Amino acid sequence: MKNKVVIVTGGASGIGEATAVLFAREGASVVVSDIQEEKGKKVVQQIVAAGGKASFFMADVSVAEENEALVNFAVKTYGKLDVAVNNAGIGGEGNKIADMSLEGWHKVISVNLDSLFYGMKYQIAAMKKNGAGSIVNISSILGSVGFLGSAAYVAAKHGALGITKTAALEYSSENIRINAVGPAFIDTPLLDRLDDELKQKLISMHPIGRFGKSEEVAEIILWLGSDKASFATGAYYPIDGGYLAN
Repeated sequence: MKNKVVIVTGGASGIGEATAVLFAREGASVVVSDIQEEKGKKVVQQIVAAGGKASFFMADVSVAEENEALVNFAVKTYGKLDVAVNNAGIGGEGNKIADMSLEGWHKVISVNLDSLFYGMKYQIAAMKKNGAGSIVNISSILGSVGFLGSAAYVAAKHGALGITKTAALEYSSENIRINAVGPAFIDTPLLDRLDDELKQKLISMHPIGRFGKSEEVAEIILWLGSDKASFATGAYYPIDGGYLAN
């Protein structure tokens, strides 16, 4: 990733943090973006302390203008944009459809799905100026199956696959590759609100017998962002400990 410029949204913790650190370790200049400013800046400090290049930019990905500002910051700071990892997301309200609030539905769709359209709209425009680029959208195993009490999240993650495939078709001829990654349940702060009994139940749904690690997901994101994945576009890559094989 030497001489590559990368944006990672939701980069303050979990998969985003692991991805930002890994890209920087491989030589990229990384823009870490999140709404959590203090945590995001700590990730940047971690990267810089290890000899890498990184900057923080606070952005709410559910707002179109903030996605545009994020891309403009990356280009202004490092001169271009090569890779974008659209990772920011929330779990949201855990109710059945009839009991879900309208606010809860719209918030999850906005943060998890609208953000992909906003992000790619400006990321692709910047990449076209380079004549190449790679975008990795973080979907989920729930991009291909359902899950009780998570209608908005499931709908958004299914939508992530649809917009990824369409974008790949639209921009393959311009050497911009766009793929989606589908993690299973990963040991990140999103799981902190679950009690131990539910965690054990979820672990049992993964044949490998544990939750995934952020670093494991980061490795496949790195590959997709790199030139080693030059023939990969429009695809969905589950990394799920066997979850979808059940």
